[in-house]
This record gives sequence, structure tokens and C-alpha cells, in this order.
Amino acid sequence: QVQLVESGGGLVQAGGSLRLSCAASGRTFSSYTMGWFRQAPGKEREFVAAITWSGGSTYYAESVKGRFTISRDNAKNTVYLQMNSLKPEDTAVYYCAADSTSISDYETHYDYWGQGTQVTVSS
Repeated sequence: QVQLVESGGGLVQAGGSLRLSCAASGRTFSSYTMGWFRQAPGKEREFVAAITWSGGSTYYAESVKGRFTISRDNAKNTVYLQMNSLKPEDTAVYYCAADSTSISDYETHYDYWGQGTQVTVSS
């Protein structure tokens, strides 16, 4: 069982930066692939980024590639999403999720989800 709690969301102007954190409970955190997803108002939840258990491989949605960076610290049971050059279209609730299988952009592969943190980018 893994419990996930996101933090770091907020209001930022276009072009600004935010770093999201996702703290996990459970002794097996380091064995999980971790992902970030987001859901904008009136839209379906979409994949943002994922990282393997070791941090050795990462995977990004095209819309955030080059602007967002996912990382993890297994000693702190935490995964991060550094978001730079933010755009108004990045406004959404951001969720972290844990996947016990291989790295994936399919949300159905993920077993555990956090409650989400709101990111709002003003123009």
C-alpha cells in the first residue's frame, strides 16, 4: 500500500516556475515507477511525465518536453516535478501516481493516486 500527498501548487504568471512534490508513505516506494498527470477544467486527465524506480529513465508528454523535469529521491520517498516556462494551458490539477509495473503513460497502469494539487498560470 502506498499513500501519496502532493504539494507545491499555486498561482504563477506565465513564464514562471513551480516545483511540485509528492511525498509517499510505505516502505516499497523505491520499487514503483512514479508518474505525474494533470486534469484541466472540462478535460480528461492526461499524462505529464514518469520516472522509473531507479530514476534512470524518464518519459514526458510532448506538450511539456523541454520545460518540465521529473526526478525522485528514494531516500526521502519523494518525487518532484520541476515546471519551467509555464503557460496558461498548463493550468490544471496535478496528480502523482505510483505504478508497480514498467514506465507508462496509461493512467490505468497506475495503482495509487494522490489527491492532487492545483496549478494556475495567469497570462
